[in-house]
Amino acid sequence: MIAEGLVASAAKIVLATVVGLPLLVWLAQERLIFYQQPVVEAQRAAIEQRFPATRSVIHSAADGTRLHAWHLGVPGNAAAPLVIYFGGNAEEVSWMLERAGETPGVGWLLVDYRGYGSSGGSPSEKALVIDALAWFDRAGTLPGVDESRILAFGRSLGSGVAVQLAAQRAVRAIILATPYDSLAAVARHYHWYLPVDWMLRHRFDSDRLAPGLKQPLLALIAERDEVIPPAQAEALFKAWGGPKRRVLLTGAGHNSTDMHPLFWDAIRAFINEQSKA
Repeated sequence: MIAEGLVASAAKIVLATVVGLPLLVWLAQERLIFYQQPVVEAQRAAIEQRFPATRSVIHSAADGTRLHAWHLGVPGNAAAPLVIYFGGNAEEVSWMLERAGETPGVGWLLVDYRGYGSSGGSPSEKALVIDALAWFDRAGTLPGVDESRILAFGRSLGSGVAVQLAAQRAVRAIILATPYDSLAAVARHYHWYLPVDWMLRHRFDSDRLAPGLKQPLLALIAERDEVIPPAQAEALFKAWGGPKRRVLLTGAGHNSTDMHPLFWDAIRAFINEQSKA
């Protein structure tokens, strides 16, 4: 009887684990994917004061959510290219203002995802893509912006947003840093013991769109990426349907790409090349 009781208890534990763990992850996946980085108004004002050439752009989404982005324009140059930037899953994008200022002759629009920076709402794949489309449309109305010269730049999680934007809007070219073929594939790599394909609501399946995209691509791949397996970045690059350039950042990890000497040099050269095309 004791043995039977132990077996029954063990079976209950196994059942609870098999059912409970996937359910818990399914319910908590937004917190696992999106590490929101909000900025209070005083912080936003201080950032704007620190970078006087930058201004906040406010957009009201169709559902009434207040969205925010940083716009760094190019005074007196109506023909300058504009880069729309989509950051990583734990990134508050205002840090990029200093780097953006080191790319003369190029305008930038740094997007705060919902729940990040000064944007309201809650993030999801659907919401971030809808907002990206709205930001592209809004970008074309900003002073000194030529809609035909807008590039998309997606980093890590943001690569999936940038790819979906490029699939639905006439983006001039696209830059992807530490990208992935599919967020579902990343999840399967780390959580092979879970039914990821059934659980994941935010898949960011860039590999399904890549073969049909004809925009020029610059892919910046970290050789020692400890977050996104480099093989998955390579798979996306291989699937890309348009002209493409791959830069392997030798020795770089997921969060040390910007310190690599090739990173910003490759980006500046690519933007310059595309602005002349």
